[in-house]
Amino acid sequence: MNTNNLQNYLNSFAKEVVKESKGMLQRAKGDSDLSKSIRATVTKDANGFVVKFFMYDYGTFLDKGVSGNKQKRSYTDYKGVKESSPYSYTTKQPPPDILSKWIKKKGIKPKGLGRGRDKNTGRFISNLAFIIGKKIKAKGIKSLSFFQVPFGIQYKNLGENILNEYAQDITTYLTTFTKNK
Repeated sequence: MNTNNLQNYLNSFAKEVVKESKGMLQRAKGDSDLSKSIRATVTKDANGFVVKFFMYDYGTFLDKGVSGNKQKRSYTDYKGVKESSPYSYTTKQPPPDILSKWIKKKGIKPKGLGRGRDKNTGRFISNLAFIIGKKIKAKGIKSLSFFQVPFGIQYKNLGENILNEYAQDITTYLTTFTKNK
């Protein structure tokens, strides 16, 4: 039996989730690298159709947040339920080399420290990335739910729409079958 309507609907479902996720991420973070990595595929296998979504690994941390060792974080899942983040910092903090690249890209400079000196000790701040990493370890990373929310919005109508599209496919099949008989 031909399942074109169903497959086309699943493709548009996936495309809409990707489009809305990219839009939410751009509005919240302006992260074009992560945004460009978000994509979906719809494939058919022996059990039916499979819809898969892909993004850079760190997208999951931004979507669901990361608890710090002093502050717990939560996110809103695709059902609209507030959940605790499954990720947390315990003993390690974000790698300074990654934070250094981010600091340079953003053009961040210490404020009010006079030529990079610690205002309390007078010593030079040798590694701003380490200081930022320490704060992230303590407070964590706030969830953006940039994937969960769009997925949930589209998912609400998925069941009813799938039935409608499948009914169209069946009608097309029966009409074609009776014409060919």
